[in-house]
Amino acid sequence: MGDAVELQVGGRTVRLSSPDKVFFPERGYTKLDVARYYQAVAPGILRALRDRPTTLERYPDGITGEWFFQKRAPKGMPDWIPTAHITFPSGRSADEMCPTEEAAVVWAAQYGTLTFHPWPVRRDDVDHPDELRIDLDPQPGTDYRNAARAAHELRAVLDEFGGLRGWPKTSGGRGLHVFVPIEPRWTFTQVRRAAIALGRELERRMPDQVTIKWWKEERGARIFLDYNQTARDRTIASAYSVRPRPHAPVSAPLRWEEVGVARPEDFDLATMPVRFAELGDVHAGMDDHAYSLEPLLELAARDERDHGLSDLPYPPEYPKMPGEPKRVQPSRAKAGKKEGPAA
Repeated sequence: MGDAVELQVGGRTVRLSSPDKVFFPERGYTKLDVARYYQAVAPGILRALRDRPTTLERYPDGITGEWFFQKRAPKGMPDWIPTAHITFPSGRSADEMCPTEEAAVVWAAQYGTLTFHPWPVRRDDVDHPDELRIDLDPQPGTDYRNAARAAHELRAVLDEFGGLRGWPKTSGGRGLHVFVPIEPRWTFTQVRRAAIALGRELERRMPDQVTIKWWKEERGARIFLDYNQTARDRTIASAYSVRPRPHAPVSAPLRWEEVGVARPEDFDLATMPVRFAELGDVHAGMDDHAYSLEPLLELAARDERDHGLSDLPYPPEYPKMPGEPKRVQPSRAKAGKKEGPAA
């Protein structure tokens, strides 16, 4: 695997063992290639991760080996990497790493981390998100182009409800993410409620192209706005994260004029450092803003009052939440009704 190497990152030295271990067989990219990639984009990914409890998606033997999510801070983590105590929906809790220096990202790469999954909170207030994250997920029969069309309409909806501004990025797959910086005044439940209202409004405007139906059997060939990505302990891959696919794509921050023009396959382990050297972090100004969710929460209240639209199902591993409808897919609910005993 080759002798260990030492990388200089932000004034710290990070030791990298087995630098020649192949992580992406199709492209021949090694562990050292991944670490050097994170060196090249360090200011950008640190901006996305700074002070955020972060789950690590680790592939110690590359993308063809076993992998796992590391939620708790790894043993032996340097004392210069702080942690935050977070609570999961189950009631359990953990201390998660919170990168505050560029070297923390390369240190995680030493342990096979490809993708970083930051919470939408900062370590000084882990119960009030400071980002509204929108996940536009193509369903069978749709693709990135459909997600891009939905994203442009989403941009208009955001502007209409409170002058909100979103920062788009590729998911590293076929989808798109849009992050909106918000004031850390609302709970996870309230932020999720705002996301549902936003999704319903987008669905009203693009009924044949967008859905917020939780059950797959109801979605059809539409873009699914996954409102549950705003639930506690649900995270989205950070900007600049490497994704575990054969061609080594990365989640690429975009300018709005690039949405639908640039393609996800344009951004990978080799091309992103070149782009970053030319343009820097195109989302660099994101943290200079903090918007209010009040207009979206007012929209949610109107939907409930005037149209009877209240909460939607949570993911299956979550405890039953107040006001949540029955967590059973429609086809099973109908089948159960037919098969029930006669009155």
